[in-house]
Formats: sequence, C-alpha cells, structure tokens
Amino acid sequence: MIKSLRMRLADNVKRYREEKGWSREELSLLLNVDNSYISKLERGCINITLDKLEQLASVLEVDAIQLIAHIV
Repeated sequence: MIKSLRMRLADNVKRYREEKGWSREELSLLLNVDNSYISKLERGCINITLDKLEQLASVLEVDAIQLIAHIV
C-alpha cells in the first residue's frame, strides 16, 4: 500500500524530530506554533502550507523533499 503524502510527511517529521532528540514541544517552540499543531501534523490530521513545509525543513536541517519522500 502506498502512503499518502500527508502520512509520509507525518512519519518523516516524527522520525527527524526524534533523531534530533526533540520533544513535540521543543519543535513547536522552534516553529512558533502550538504544541497541538505538531501533534496533529505527526498524526497526519492537517495539511500544511509550502511556506510552513520550508520552515519545518529548515528547522529540522533537511531538504523539504526529504519530508515527503518515501523512506524505506
């Protein structure tokens, strides 16, 4: 089964956040968003703008395409 872009983003954000050793709260502070935003993002419950995707990639120090890429 192929995951949707939203679910790939959700999984990748969580993976990169955890690799950094950050809590959801720490990431939310770096992005200047509410903690619940990160929770919803990591569960695939929300769409994000391209601007937010770029900001998220910058904070996580990855290329934006890596956030939606299929990681095996």
